[in-house]
Amino acid sequence: MRHARRRIVRRVTRLAAVGGLLLGGAMVTQAAMASETPGTSAVPFSSTDAAPGTGASLISELGTARTAGTWVGADGKTVVAVTDEKAAAAVEQAGAEAKMVGHSMNELKAATATLRSAPRVAGTAWVMDYKTNQVVVQADSTVSATDWSDMTKVASGIGSYVRMERTKGTFTTRVNGAVPILSTGGRCSAGFNVTNGQSDFILTAGHCGPTGSVWFADNRGTQELGKTVQQNFPGSDFSLVQYDSGTAGQGADIVAIGNGNGVRITGVGDPAVGERVFRSGSTSGLHDGEVKGLDATVNYPEGTVTGLIETNVCAEPGDSGGPLFSEGIALGVTSGGSGDCTSGGTTFFQPVTKAMQALGVQLIVSKQAAAGQNASQSPAPSDSATHSAIAPNTTTPGSSAPTSGLASGSTLLARLTDPRNIGPGMLVIGGSLLALVATRYIRAEQDRKEYRRYYSATWG
Repeated sequence: MRHARRRIVRRVTRLAAVGGLLLGGAMVTQAAMASETPGTSAVPFSSTDAAPGTGASLISELGTARTAGTWVGADGKTVVAVTDEKAAAAVEQAGAEAKMVGHSMNELKAATATLRSAPRVAGTAWVMDYKTNQVVVQADSTVSATDWSDMTKVASGIGSYVRMERTKGTFTTRVNGAVPILSTGGRCSAGFNVTNGQSDFILTAGHCGPTGSVWFADNRGTQELGKTVQQNFPGSDFSLVQYDSGTAGQGADIVAIGNGNGVRITGVGDPAVGERVFRSGSTSGLHDGEVKGLDATVNYPEGTVTGLIETNVCAEPGDSGGPLFSEGIALGVTSGGSGDCTSGGTTFFQPVTKAMQALGVQLIVSKQAAAGQNASQSPAPSDSATHSAIAPNTTTPGSSAPTSGLASGSTLLARLTDPRNIGPGMLVIGGSLLALVATRYIRAEQDRKEYRRYYSATWG
């Protein structure tokens, strides 16, 4: 009877020890997986489609004959420019702020169409200023007095709501990102990682290089990244660089902001006038500013580009193609502008949504972000979706993330050997192993005693 009880105790102990080993292993694996850098997936064109009550939805409802643009006020409230009292009442009822103006969006667009039909003058640009209800025409220092006079005559023929301005510096493309990419044509910056479902690409500026350009990660030309497979410039300003390896790899959803730091990109959308935005580039690093206008036209020396985002964020040569973002939302890639980051200036960006739609690609983001967005995703972006309904001065770039050590620190082995992850689980495993050893030792000792007693009785 006593031997039977002992066998039962030993069996129970062994079973408990084996269960402890399994439990401890599961605890260690779960802790390691929890610390894993989120994987990446893709999201369609826009994660910020217009919701009911936003400026974009109100403009769509009221029409461009009764409205003249929307922007985010200093208090974070949506403002919609309207041309009649009934439209103003509808805006106020929706919870937004209405501003009465004298010219509709149709009139502003007609003015820009007239400017486009006039003889092209390199060094000029124009944009609709929703806040002042004007079309602002800018000319840089390269525009001659004669050309300026001719453009002034065209503007005067349109009406008093066209405002003429001279700007310092010159409107140039910014050849020479967050991460620098180099080719024989110069230096640019990587924008955002995108995919077509089969291969991954870098979305960057179109003026950086023609189709077939070979890009490197170092100035010695030893670390080849890939080749430009599609370029759109002028007209638009975007291009695709296909990775030689076919994949963007670890950290594909992170844009660098300098000093080994980055911002995790969680979606894509269109900015609002008045919104605070951030730009990163390989020359000047991270800078912020405000969206001043949408659908801007710039007459670069190389050609005219339309549909751009105008900002007062500074940029310098080499920042071309670098990312524009806010609250982790991808907005644009750097096209060009005037000025620098010492004296300030104007910078224009190619909207990401339009580029992705034309190229048929999707933004690569973390799997968690993609899962959260797919439930409410629409197939195409709105014309002027407002993704940040908060005060501009409280906007942030997005959640921070390291840009170095992503590959070596993300393997399962590294996470399993991280002492921050294994503590509780390893304690359970250690205790279970001790229990197994103890039961084995006790069984062996009991067998030796039984053996001695048996032979003692036989020979005695």
